[in-house]
Amino acid sequence: MFAYLLKRVLLMIPTLLGVVTLTFVVIQFVPGGPVEQMMMELKGRGGGGEASGGGAEYRGRRGIDPDKIKEIQALYGFDKPPAERYFLMLKRFARFDLGDSYYQHRSVWELVKSKLPVSVSLGLWTFFLTYLISVPLGISKAIRAGSRFDVVTSMVVLVGYAIPGFVLGVLLLVLFGGGTFVQWFPLRGLTSDNWDQLSLMGKVMDYLWHLVLPITASVVGSFAVVTMLTKNAFLEEIRKQYVLTARAKGLAERRVLWKHIFRNALIPLVTGFPAAFIGAFFTGSLLIETLFSLDGLGLLSYEAVLRRDYPVVLGTLYLFTLIGLVTRLISDVCYVMVDPRIHFEAVHR
Repeated sequence: MFAYLLKRVLLMIPTLLGVVTLTFVVIQFVPGGPVEQMMMELKGRGGGGEASGGGAEYRGRRGIDPDKIKEIQALYGFDKPPAERYFLMLKRFARFDLGDSYYQHRSVWELVKSKLPVSVSLGLWTFFLTYLISVPLGISKAIRAGSRFDVVTSMVVLVGYAIPGFVLGVLLLVLFGGGTFVQWFPLRGLTSDNWDQLSLMGKVMDYLWHLVLPITASVVGSFAVVTMLTKNAFLEEIRKQYVLTARAKGLAERRVLWKHIFRNALIPLVTGFPAAFIGAFFTGSLLIETLFSLDGLGLLSYEAVLRRDYPVVLGTLYLFTLIGLVTRLISDVCYVMVDPRIHFEAVHR
């Protein structure tokens, strides 16, 4: 097990390096970099541009003092060649220094931490509600496979899966957010304007009140995947020989289900559980956050790409890729803990 873990950790390095390198190379050819946007602002023509972010010749520079251009390039670090900037970036990342935003004058770490409460609120509630509802529902569907209950619930969860979260969010706002019918829930934000004046219980209720619509829009589409995965995992185990043997011995159906079937059927769910749980802290849904005016990680990433805020783009990509690789490793470890029959050393020998 230790040899496999060491091998996986070592493989993370080239994977992480490849993702960051590819993104850095692509950025060099993206038009309208920060230098060009600053020069366009100096000429009074707004943002945007047509040249590469690396500082290639650009017609928007005409009429601007060359010394001013060099000053702007030095401000954003583009006075250095791409190779030097690349290795300086890797050196910072090795120290977990994600750099500073070009436009918000704050470190990328501070920006991520400031946006986390919104994304954590959406992610964790979506995660817990999805598993708390979908796993029992999937078990019930497996036990009653082929019944009217199974057919009706399958239709409901699949319809929910087919409706995009953004479309459902718009529908919820129209119906319950004061769009056309009733105004039972607020349109935006996670708290009310008088948040500081509320009591502790008032703050809790206000927070939950604001979460109803965005969480509903986020969670409905997640039900189908976990529900059907749970159902299929339990059905596969129910049809195996050891279950028939347990029933033939006269064991109660409840004991067969929870003692014999449950542990084996949980394997596909447990392996994806760590990634889903940790991902809930760093998951930002751009459309949901935009629709409900929630300032989270999804909106941060979108605005960083739009404004060519390269430190934020590269820093968050590096951080989230590293977290993804670690959670995949944790999932493999959970796989072994749930099913001791699996030995990675033998598989990868």
